[in-house]
Amino acid sequence: MKKKKNKPAPACGSCDLERNDRICIKEGGRASKGCPTLTHKETLEEANREYASEEIAEFARQSSIQEAEGYANRHQRPYIRQPSKTRIVEICEFAKKMGYRRLGLAFCTGLTREGAIVEEILEHNGFEVVSVTCKAGRTPKETIGVQDHEKVYQDTDESMCSPIFQAMVLNREKAEFNIVLGLCVGHDSLFFKYADAPTTVLAAKDRVTGHNPLAAIYLADSYFTKVKHPDE
Repeated sequence: MKKKKNKPAPACGSCDLERNDRICIKEGGRASKGCPTLTHKETLEEANREYASEEIAEFARQSSIQEAEGYANRHQRPYIRQPSKTRIVEICEFAKKMGYRRLGLAFCTGLTREGAIVEEILEHNGFEVVSVTCKAGRTPKETIGVQDHEKVYQDTDESMCSPIFQAMVLNREKAEFNIVLGLCVGHDSLFFKYADAPTTVLAAKDRVTGHNPLAAIYLADSYFTKVKHPDE
């Protein structure tokens, strides 16, 4: 009996084919080793069946429409992409497309000023906003086994970030669509896990780059070389 060979794992991140020549972009295109378009056809069929749900299909449809509307002058030929909308504008437009009225805002206490501005923007765009900071509840870090030397401010009564509490409050307040602003790595994951409503991210926390995580990626071969070579 022949031993079944394991399929190579998808590695789209390291695909070296020209973008417009890839099978995921054009019919009859080329595929790299482990290409999920070819090696996960059953999974693709399963995923596509999910779009048969009216609710999911409409969410996906409006997402695609919002994607296109983020570019200007699409009628021009030849067309060269011209980005025209900021993410906060797109969030407001998408929420209106979906008919959402009550938005949840889960933000980091380190971005309190930014949270206030975002809340004001959303309200000026006609939304009801329920906002919860990460330190809400003032649950001691000792509750989850954090020791004093593991705190940010040692020798203090330091409150833990509680993304589960943030999510549960927004669930009970019947938020229809959630916006995450600067939650820490891991804390954001817990929020996604416990939130009932669909969630989008306005900004990801990066304390070093002013919350622009891609700065380290763009400069990974220059100023942020240590990111690629942590042991050197």
